[in-house]
Amino acid sequence: MTGIVVHLSAPEGEDIPRSLLEEAVHLTLREEGWEEGEVSVAFLTDDEARRMNREHLGHDWVPDVLSFELHGVEEPPHADLYVGIEQARRQALDEGVAEVEELVRLVIHGLLHTLGWDHPEEAEARGESPHYRRQEELLARVMSS
Repeated sequence: MTGIVVHLSAPEGEDIPRSLLEEAVHLTLREEGWEEGEVSVAFLTDDEARRMNREHLGHDWVPDVLSFELHGVEEPPHADLYVGIEQARRQALDEGVAEVEELVRLVIHGLLHTLGWDHPEEAEARGESPHYRRQEELLARVMSS
């Protein structure tokens, strides 16, 4: 593999901000020290996201993002990310942010998980975690470009 490869897919009729999402993946990988990698991002309906969460993680609820690390230690990143597009819309509305911003945030969040970042499970503690701060720093750079 040479360079960074990004695959994006969304349900028919969904308009996703492809260039911003690709930029988010490229920036995140580069800033984490990688010039090579392959990341697939699929946007799912609530039903699809819930099914994947149940089948792969044993949770029966609609997630905002599921991330799967497919690379070994010290291998270039290879990851599959699944973003619940309807859940992302609800979160954007709840948080008072643009939908595009929330989609980019979730892609960065999931990708950081596959690169070894993690955060506390408790919602109150997440906002101050290094993972969250890194995510928001990268998000700001993508959104300002």
